[in-house]
Amino acid sequence: FHLDLNGNTVQRGNTKDLLFSFEQLIAFISQYITLKKGDLIFTGTPAGVGKIAIGDILCGYLENEKLIDFEIK
Repeated sequence: FHLDLNGNTVQRGNTKDLLFSFEQLIAFISQYITLKKGDLIFTGTPAGVGKIAIGDILCGYLENEKLIDFEIK
């Protein structure tokens, strides 16, 4: 997978490199807050996580197929 921020790739990785699976992350976080459509979970892995700002455009890809793109409001 990879993540683009305003047209620049800022993260590239593989789910096998995550410290915890998506299922584990969602289950843990859901114990404390209600996750809603549009919520973002930043895990810290892979490297490249940084600040985002209103107006930024994020695009997420899996095997080079764009799965999601949105503007931060």
